[in-house]
Amino acid sequence: MELVKYNSQYDNLINDYYLPEDQLYYSAMPSEAVEISRNNNDRHTILGLDDSELVTFFILHENDAVQPYSNQPNDILLRSFSTNYKHQGKGYARKTLELLPDFMKEHIPHIDGIVLGVNVKNTAAQGLYKKCGYVDEGNRVMGSKGEMIVMKYYL
Repeated sequence: MELVKYNSQYDNLINDYYLPEDQLYYSAMPSEAVEISRNNNDRHTILGLDDSELVTFFILHENDAVQPYSNQPNDILLRSFSTNYKHQGKGYARKTLELLPDFMKEHIPHIDGIVLGVNVKNTAAQGLYKKCGYVDEGNRVMGSKGEMIVMKYYL
């Protein structure tokens, strides 16, 4: 498995990515996230590929977007993280989070920490993040779908 920066050659994979309605409560469809990110240099669209299949997707968002989650200028926000439905339950989300620190050091080396907001009701995601080294330091923010736990990974 590898993490790669998005470019238009992956559009067919993005268009084939599927999330069921109940999972869209917590995450955006990659096609929507790509469109939002297209003209925003603060957003890095990242794909998790395994044997040329798109298995995970997320956005790394710098600068102003980080402010509700962290007051550290060299933190980045992990958002819209999901696993393609047909690949769920195979360990891809965990593998993606394990690969992310080295990817960050190579591609966005000025970043010191990765922050994210996870809905208080999304206990499965909270457990995954904890297993992968993200810590809950007690910070909370209100998101569009309710209270979110802020978690951080120190690079």
